[in-house]
Amino acid sequence: MRRRPGIAGLQTAVAARDQYRLLGENVAKIRADLMKEQLATFRSQLEEFAQKHKNDIRKNPTFRSQFHEMCAKVGVDPLASNKGFWAELLGIGDFYYELGVQIVEICLATRSHNGGLINLQELCSLLSQRRRTAREAISEDDCLRAISKLKVLGSGFAVISIGRKKLVRSVPTELNRDHNEILELAQGQGYVTVEEVERRLSWSSGRAMDALETLLKEGLAMIDDGHRDGKRRYWFPCVASIFVMAGA
Repeated sequence: MRRRPGIAGLQTAVAARDQYRLLGENVAKIRADLMKEQLATFRSQLEEFAQKHKNDIRKNPTFRSQFHEMCAKVGVDPLASNKGFWAELLGIGDFYYELGVQIVEICLATRSHNGGLINLQELCSLLSQRRRTAREAISEDDCLRAISKLKVLGSGFAVISIGRKKLVRSVPTELNRDHNEILELAQGQGYVTVEEVERRLSWSSGRAMDALETLLKEGLAMIDDGHRDGKRRYWFPCVASIFVMAGA
């Protein structure tokens, strides 16, 4: 017969378990302290790096993007506030604030044409034209960071992916999967027909018409009936502009 452990044996097991638990807590604390120390060192080095290369960060969009990646790795957000060390050192808080204002203005100015959905490439191109006199060049990464700060306005600003393209939405319109598939299909030539949607997506006529009429109602599509084949074209300015630019 197996003998049950006595009280002394149980006390020894409990004591050993408590020791292991304390040891584990001590190891975890040491690791956490080391991580904090390393992060503090990285942040200090990042500040030194920023002071040394602040002109490159301000003027070179590629360098600026790489700097943001380094900041993210150590939990630093230079855009969190317009006040404080980073804003005073680099002035990039003001840079992205100004960029955000210009993005809003461009989206409002083009909304009657594209229904509040503009290709990111086109937006960046319009921004660059507008900022010809500015010292800092801008990149798509800069636009994306500025747009991410506009979300706090609750005004519908967001970046959505359609196929390989990124589109900037400036109206609180929700696009479903059918709408996204039509927009992706339209990227080929800037427009679609009902017959093409039915054939390429294997949809019924009713499903194709329902999705297209919704996009038309939201101002995202334009009708073109002036063709010999009698087929109505649904043009999408948010992708048609880029199609024209790419073919130019």
